[in-house]
Amino acid sequence: MTPPKFTTLGCRLNAYETEAMKDLAAQAGLENAVVVNTCAVTAEAVRKARQEIRKLRRDNPDAKLIVTGCAAQTEPETFAKMAEVDAVIGNTEKMTPDIWKGLAADFIGETEAVQVNDIMSVTETAQHLIDGFGTRSRAYVQVQNGCDHRCTFCIIPYGRGNSRSVPAGVIVDQIKRLVDKGFNEVVLTGVDLTSWGADLPAQPKLGDLVMRILKLVPDLPRLRISSIDSIEVDENLMQAIATERRLMPHLHLSLQHGDDLILKRMKRRHLRDDAIRFAEEARKLRPDMTFGADIIAGFPTETEAHFENSLKLVDECALTWLHVFPYSPREGTPAARMPQVDGRAIKDRAARLRAAGEAAVSRHLSAQQGRTHSVLMEAPDMGRTEQFTEVRFAAEQPVGQIVRAIITGRDGHQLVA
Repeated sequence: MTPPKFTTLGCRLNAYETEAMKDLAAQAGLENAVVVNTCAVTAEAVRKARQEIRKLRRDNPDAKLIVTGCAAQTEPETFAKMAEVDAVIGNTEKMTPDIWKGLAADFIGETEAVQVNDIMSVTETAQHLIDGFGTRSRAYVQVQNGCDHRCTFCIIPYGRGNSRSVPAGVIVDQIKRLVDKGFNEVVLTGVDLTSWGADLPAQPKLGDLVMRILKLVPDLPRLRISSIDSIEVDENLMQAIATERRLMPHLHLSLQHGDDLILKRMKRRHLRDDAIRFAEEARKLRPDMTFGADIIAGFPTETEAHFENSLKLVDECALTWLHVFPYSPREGTPAARMPQVDGRAIKDRAARLRAAGEAAVSRHLSAQQGRTHSVLMEAPDMGRTEQFTEVRFAAEQPVGQIVRAIITGRDGHQLVA
């Protein structure tokens, strides 16, 4: 038996779902197949998916080649036309056991070759929760999928559908199982994490979920939340930041820009002062808090003055870990029809933002000299602090364990202990 090979492009949620697909494919008895889980966040992501598919076909000439993920959902015809592709399945279909049973059959007929339904009609999260995706030290739990917002640069809602939440009881039960298996850190993931609960009875907030997990799973040493929209942060989440040491002091903020006019044209729901105020309040409640952030350089109509406001935001929000995205037009989005910025200016601005990010990382690393950190070991010689900073150890440590370490220096983007 030749088990299927999986290639994942894009976000952490895609990686999570690939693990679930591996289980579904194994249960269906799928053999001699290559599955590509695509990303659609930019036009470049789709181009890379097509490039990867062609390479995988050359490397696996006799295998069934199955394409799924957000790019397959948003533009199935693009992949169905590729001679290398045998089947295209949507984001809902990829979590359906019967679909995989059909793909495991000897012959894929025309009706099975493209199975992509209307993602907007999906009202529930797929019941594909898996226990233990991640490393031996850290597990990821999907608590939410989809997005109800329509930012003008983003195609993702059309790949993921509207927001759907996993009930709190299901999440707590899964985390209890993960702790029983020895995981010392759990990360809550989703497409629009702070919208969790809006579609559930009583409409609980993300802060309610965090407090419930920490109360009902007392043996969980570390809980981490991934990217959040700061304008949606609720009182209970702020309370958890202030009082719960087991909630990690590292938040990745979906900021996107630092200028109010550009934020409005992006159809974001916050202004720059909202972002600054949130960062100040969170740091006041938890002085060791660090922030990551997504920022787009060169959004349509962006002037040098608009860009400067993004650059200033790095210091004004005390951002440390920057994800800088040079804007590229995504067909099917309103922003693609707006007046575009010159490509050389976009490249230059992205480089300047990255330089500001490098300087911020350097300041953060230098400030850790002589401090003691709790480090979760990901490899025998490498782990991460509560703020998600990498630490390199001279002596080997037990993988998966949390060790106390004094920081003696730095090497590149890593601390040394």
